Amino acid sequence: MERVCKFLKEAETYYLATVENDQPRVRPFGTAHIFEGKLYIQTGKKKEVSKQLEKNQKAEICAFKNGEWLRLSGELVEDDRREARVSMLEAYPSLKALYDPDDGNTQVFYFKNAVAVFSSFSKPNEIVCF
Repeated sequence: MERVCKFLKEAETYYLATVENDQPRVRPFGTAHIFEGKLYIQTGKKKEVSKQLEKNQKAEICAFKNGEWLRLSGELVEDDRREARVSMLEAYPSLKALYDPDDGNTQVFYFKNAVAVFSSFSKPNEIVCF
């Protein structure tokens, strides 16, 4: 899991795919944080991605850096505890201009049943499950 988080942070931008009815939706994200042994991402409850994850927790991330890419799939489970929101905002201080742990909008999710596949054209795939 630590390797997955490090890759996402080094890539800086990754793309999160969710489902809306029968339509895939993909958008750029940038948060990746380990809290209490789980990999978390952050968004806002007002965003469509939040509404999509409420209906269908299945999601996939894709990131690319230095000729290698990562696909991470699993379920994104909301953690509504204040401690989880605070931890994310402490890890990403720049978000504090937009989010507050008590604003009713800040939302964090952790990956459950995650499968990460590291790929490149020069090495065999590596799979990490958590």
